[in-house]
Amino acid sequence: MKLLRCLAVMCFLLGTCYAQLPEYYQTINRVTWLSQNIDGILPTRTALGMTDIHKPAKIKAVGTDHGKPATIDTWQATGRLGNLTVNFLQPDEGQSNSYNDFLKKHKDGIFSVVHEVPSREAMDKEIQRMGRLGVSVLQQVTFEIDGAPVTYTYFDTEPQGKYVLGLVYWPGGAPKPLEQKTVSHLALAVRDAAAVSSFWQKLGLPGFELEHATPRDDSRYRGQPLLLAFDVGFQRMGAISYEWIQPPSTPANVYEDFLKGHGEGIQHIGMPVDDLSKATAAYEKLGFAVWQAGAWGDIGKPSSGQYHYMDTDKIGGVSAELIRAY
Repeated sequence: MKLLRCLAVMCFLLGTCYAQLPEYYQTINRVTWLSQNIDGILPTRTALGMTDIHKPAKIKAVGTDHGKPATIDTWQATGRLGNLTVNFLQPDEGQSNSYNDFLKKHKDGIFSVVHEVPSREAMDKEIQRMGRLGVSVLQQVTFEIDGAPVTYTYFDTEPQGKYVLGLVYWPGGAPKPLEQKTVSHLALAVRDAAAVSSFWQKLGLPGFELEHATPRDDSRYRGQPLLLAFDVGFQRMGAISYEWIQPPSTPANVYEDFLKGHGEGIQHIGMPVDDLSKATAAYEKLGFAVWQAGAWGDIGKPSSGQYHYMDTDKIGGVSAELIRAY
């Protein structure tokens, strides 16, 4: 009893306790991906394997942004990368809201990772928990989808956590991603990974420790030899994990390119493949070259693998990492 009392006091003083983290954070329901031209990127995304794409439709969201009443007009299209559902949004220009703030700061890219809550009560409870930890609501909006009021809450986590943490409540349950494991991880490029880890731990999510990675000496950048060592940490939460990368500014590398072009945030989507050459050729056929390539271990043997970062920045601001693990 004394031990339980001590644990309760520690949780109160620290502001969080891992046991308090709601279970729904173990599953990613979807990502909110912002673009200034979704009509321009959807055909190529379809050719690269995105399925079940719902054509863009104009929708109106009503709610709050930065605590003020807001009405947001946006085009929306939904698709699936296997086990990851993607909501593409293109907000109307000229409106003042967090979507346009993101596009102005980062250009096209993944704005939010969204988890589904079972009820509005659960959403309200998490808003209160986050508030006690010093995190406010960035935006809360409700869309009418097939006659159902679907509510999204986006927390103001991007300044310290480098992406917007989102919740969705969908009456009757949100459409589920496919079970096919197309996406293994979301990777973020950041300047100070240790500070990011501390922030997420404060909110009750797992932290991560950095390791110094030195890929094989046959790595390539834009077709040229690359000798690159960088710091990396992994945050494992359910089927899709997070990779946090803190790169050096030199030599030139895909992570630093992203930081210079977009700022900190989700730099690539990790996609395991059975045939790296075939998968790479499909991208190259559509005009997307290998941006950076490397390997680990003794290729072909257990605990080894190869990877290609494909230069898909112009269709959404995020690179695709094709991974062949043995």
